[in-house]
Parts: sequence; structure tokens; C-alpha cells
Amino acid sequence: MNSSKSPGLAGFGILKNTTCHTEKKISVFFSIIFMTVGILSNSLAIAILLKAYQRFRQKSKASFLLLASGLVITDLFGHLINGAIAVFVYASDKDWIRFNQSNILCSVFGICMVFFGLCPLFLGSVMAVERCIGVTKPIFHSTKMTSKHVKMMLTMVCLFAVLIALLPILRFRAYQIQASRTWCFYKTEHVEDWEDRFYLLLFSCLGLLALAVSFLCNAVTGITLLRVKFKSQQRQGKSHHFEMIIQLLAIMCVSCICWSPFLVTMARIGINESHSKETCETILFALRMATWNQILDPWVYILLRKAVLKNLYKITRGCCGVHIINLHMWELSSIKNSLKVAAISESPVSSKQINLQPLSNTGQ
Repeated sequence: MNSSKSPGLAGFGILKNTTCHTEKKISVFFSIIFMTVGILSNSLAIAILLKAYQRFRQKSKASFLLLASGLVITDLFGHLINGAIAVFVYASDKDWIRFNQSNILCSVFGICMVFFGLCPLFLGSVMAVERCIGVTKPIFHSTKMTSKHVKMMLTMVCLFAVLIALLPILRFRAYQIQASRTWCFYKTEHVEDWEDRFYLLLFSCLGLLALAVSFLCNAVTGITLLRVKFKSQQRQGKSHHFEMIIQLLAIMCVSCICWSPFLVTMARIGINESHSKETCETILFALRMATWNQILDPWVYILLRKAVLKNLYKITRGCCGVHIINLHMWELSSIKNSLKVAAISESPVSSKQINLQPLSNTGQ
């Protein structure tokens, strides 16, 4: 029987002759550190989100808090489930033949790897689209982007990620134990069947598409905020939107740097027939890079706030002794004010009032 289609024998052929050797102490250390730091970071982010939701029950912030909560909770469960399975595999000396004869654990591991890999990328792109709509079309966002719609989008994103993860199982194509014998994923060695190529390319294309959508929407949001900043300088004084702009730059940089190596590697494996001997080490390095994205997500979306940036500014100013920006100018900075300016500029009623105001002044 074909090992890729037989659930009981899937992946065991790779255990006899593997070209990827990892030191147990270093690998266990990496797994425990990644899992611990990820759980602590996401737990802290969840606590901050709950506190922020209790303090700010505004409609404009409800959608962002719901999406951010979904992202952080997904990352938390990803670290819990995938980390626990990885530690169990290391504790069992990677003897898959002994504890995975029916291939159930490998299938669960592969499904979790795909789901918790794609779902945060999808949620990041949805958050970028939501922010872009909120900044460029604030009136539409305030009337159409309700909490009910955001919950529906969260459900659809999760269901779509589950469907992609279950697709090989539905097609009776089992997940494979990788060459390092530490995790399960799509078949990445000697890929000859078109269906195995399709899964690798589907995963990489969806991930790269999510990154591209995030990059594009964040770029549009940043440009719009800069334009609103120049308008507010003429109408309301100087306004510096450091918080949002720095968050956008951090989101784009972290996501692209962490996920691009793994997604590009999967796409290259799905396209090329022959593979080099460094394929296993390259995949492991790219996988650890992608894991760091789930660790940094809560720090980028939640903890990189204006209060933290102000403290960093004070420390930098104290160390350098250079007066860069007055702090009272920082206090004038507000995303809420920028959205109000954008809403006023797009509102037809406000434009009529602005046009009629000079006439009333001349009449007086």
C-alpha cells in the first residue's frame, strides 16, 4: 500500500533512514522555552484585553478587541496543544512506532500545526482590513461593523482554517512524520504526487496571501493616518499618531520576517522535485521562526501601546539627553481625534456647514 494513503503506515518509512539529526537537549530546551514564553505572553495579553474591554466599551474599539482576543486565544491554544505534543514526543525519545501505531497522534499534530499556523495569519489580515475600513471609511465602519458581524467573521475564519487542516484527512491522505521525527505536517520529502504538492502550495499561498493583504491594508492605513495628521495640523494643531504607525510597522515587519521563510520553503518544496540535504534543517529553522511570530503577536498588538512608548521615550531622552519631541505634543496625539477628522471630512453635512460658516461671518 502507498504509505501516504495508509493511515496505519503513514510516515514510518522516514524513521528508518533520516538525514536530519537534532540534539535532544537543545530541542527540548527550545520547545519548553517557546511554549512557556508563548503561554505567559498570551495569558498576559488576554488579561490586558479583558481589562481594556471593561474600561472601554466603545463601539469603535469593540471590533478591534474582539479580533485581538480571537488572535491571542488562538495563539495561546496553539502553544498549549502543539507544545504539549512536542514535549511528549521528546520525552518518548521520538519513538513514533511505539506510541503512534494507528497514526492518530500524528494526524492530530498535523491538523493542529496547519490550523494554528493559518488561523493567526487569517486573523491578522482580517484585523488589518478592519483597521483600514475604520480609518478610511469611519462612517461605514461605525454603522456596519458591529460586534455581531465581527463574531461572524471570527467564526468563518476559524471554520475555513479547520477545513484546510482537515482536507488531507477527508481525502484519506494522512499527515507525515517529518525527517526530524519531532513534528507532523504535509509530506515534504520525495514529493511526487500532485495532491501532496497541492497541499503544500495551498498552505503557502494562503499564508502569503494573508501577509500580502495585511501589508497592503496596513500601508493604506498608515498613509491615511499621515494625511489626517497633516490636516489636523491645520485645523486642530499638531498631532502625532506614533502609537498606530509604530504598531503598523511592527505588525508588518514581525509577520513578514517570521512567516516568510517557512511559507517560501513550503512553496519551494511543493514546486521542486529534488531536494537538498539541508531541507530538514531549513524547515526546522523556518518553523522556529514562525513560532516566534505567535510569541510576539500579543506584544505587537496589545503591549506596544502609547504608555509603553512614552516610557521608552523618557528613558531614551534621559540617556541621550536630546530634546526630540515635547510630551505635550504627544498628549495631543489620539487615534480617536484622527477618526473624527476623517469622519468630518467625509460627512456631507459637515462640508455644508464649513461652506456656510464664512457666509454667516460676513453677514455679521
